[in-house]
Order: sequence, then structure tokens, then C-alpha cells
Amino acid sequence: MNSSTRKLLTIITESALERVLVGDIEKLGAHGYTITDARGKGHRGPRTAVWDESSNIRIDVVCDDVTAMAIAEHLQVHYYPNYGMILFMSDVAVLRPEKF
Repeated sequence: MNSSTRKLLTIITESALERVLVGDIEKLGAHGYTITDARGKGHRGPRTAVWDESSNIRIDVVCDDVTAMAIAEHLQVHYYPNYGMILFMSDVAVLRPEKF
């Protein structure tokens, strides 16, 4: 079984941004993404997801290095100043690289 390395970009942010972030991610070249609800506590306090205004989402994007960096840079410039958001990246081995 052969694998190829891609980047996993994980975005944790306010659920109110979901629609606009999906558009940004697609425009910047990602072929797909996975979105899940997220709960936790960070710099801006607890996020319980009890009601929409206090909920967070987690968006995972598997893509090439160039696309991951373009998305990360775009989000940092346009959303970091005004929204709760964290980004992290890691290398992942994928078994169907043509999908990413």
C-alpha cells in the first residue's frame, strides 16, 4: 500500500463563519473539507454549543502544502483580528492522493 504526504489544516472557529469560510476554502483551491461541531475552552472562555451564538465548529481540510498555506494566510489576515479562531497544520499520509 503506497501513501503520499499531504497537509491537514484544522480550523476551529465560531460557527457563524461556516458559510463564508466554506466559500473561502473552495476559492483558494481545496477539493473538500469536513465540518464538525466543537466544544471547549480557550482564550475567549468556554464554548458550550448550547446555542448557536456560542458554538464553535472544526473544519478539517486535507490538501497540498501550497493550498494549506494560502488558506491559513487568508484566514489569519481576514478573520484573526475579529473572531475567535485557531489554526494548526500537520503532515498526514493519504492513500488516495488524487482526491487531495
